[in-house]
Amino acid sequence: MGGDCKYEIGQNPYVKIILHALKHRNSAVNSLLIGRLLDDETTVCITDAVPLSHSQIGLLPALELALIQVEEHFSADGLSIVGYLHANERYDDNKLGNAARKIGDHIFRYFPRAAAFLLDNKKLESLTKGKESEPVLQLYTRDSSKSWRQAGTDGTSLLKLKEPTANVVLKDYILTEKWKDIVDFDDHLDDISKDWLNPDLFK
Repeated sequence: MGGDCKYEIGQNPYVKIILHALKHRNSAVNSLLIGRLLDDETTVCITDAVPLSHSQIGLLPALELALIQVEEHFSADGLSIVGYLHANERYDDNKLGNAARKIGDHIFRYFPRAAAFLLDNKKLESLTKGKESEPVLQLYTRDSSKSWRQAGTDGTSLLKLKEPTANVVLKDYILTEKWKDIVDFDDHLDDISKDWLNPDLFK
């Protein structure tokens, strides 16, 4: 089960999902997390992310379309959808809501060690003031009763940044307003010339 795993997120997907949330500060947003289970079978490595939606969260047809396209694209490299990121609309809302839990359940069917992540706005604000070195995300895993519960509350960290400099890079991108360049799946559906893979984001 997800609770037996540790999760390691690379710098690029980490930065990408947070910039996506910053671009749509007044909306709930979500992203799909891409990666693989490492050979030790206890660590899920997140290597990429696909910003998904800022306006149609919870609509199953749009979600299914995105899941199919994303899975087809990354499966050629031996990667799959391994998690879900959600950012709430309200700054003071630090709970994983019902819509996010249901989407997490849906992704769990594809990858039984999938985790759900919630953007922690207070930690993000602390980071912009130079006070945060930990991931600005809350990690949720499914327990034996198939409920999503926040992990690591006993002081054991199950989530880590692969690159220690990730928050430094993120802060720099925030200051330079790099979030303006993010394209999500909603944008692509509105204009297919916009690439949901964001190939030029880190150039």
